[in-house]
Amino acid sequence: MTSSQQPLAPLRILRLVASPNAEDSESLKLSQQILFALASQAGRRGIQLTDLDLNSLAPVDAPYAQALANQRVVIASGQEGTLSRSDELIDQLQACDVLLIATPMHNYSVPAPLKMWIDQVVRVGKTFLGTAKGKVGSLTDRPVYVAIACGGYISGQHARQPDFLRPYLSAVLATIGLNHVYYFTVEGTAKGVESLNTGRETGYGEVQTFFGRDSHGVDQVCSPL
Repeated sequence: MTSSQQPLAPLRILRLVASPNAEDSESLKLSQQILFALASQAGRRGIQLTDLDLNSLAPVDAPYAQALANQRVVIASGQEGTLSRSDELIDQLQACDVLLIATPMHNYSVPAPLKMWIDQVVRVGKTFLGTAKGKVGSLTDRPVYVAIACGGYISGQHARQPDFLRPYLSAVLATIGLNHVYYFTVEGTAKGVESLNTGRETGYGEVQTFFGRDSHGVDQVCSPL
């Protein structure tokens, strides 16, 4: 078999699902639109999707919290409890080509399940290093696409509520080396059927516009929205 006949490695996508609403989740439905766009751009390469329901995660335990205060312990492998789970989550993240996050906005910020994942992958000595100039991420950068559903409005002329989700998520992902984060939203989900339909139309349209750009390929890194 010649090199041109070698099978193409699929685009490996890790999708984090933070909503407890399962198939009824608006953030999950929006992430599905992103997934369709990524699959289309991947072409013959195809995709390999790994879904992680963040609602299955447990909060960090005492040994993990204590280990974070001692870098030598954090670097050590083979720990039980949250440390072991943290190793698994970090390995899973490192193995993907694209990170896709489907999340609602809860109380202006990230929901508890997503925060538990963050607390277990943002780990000193493992995914970032503390230096004299501050924290330096140690992961290889890759695109991160975030599908957000919120009951109110955080964008445009109708925006009336604070948005700590996007600034926080961008900052914490940059801490571990993920600097290219793109956001898409379905807004007004708690404002009635008409508002929800409008939010879907707008959010899905943003996905189509973004991935429809000729210059956008799944292997390219572009400036964040």
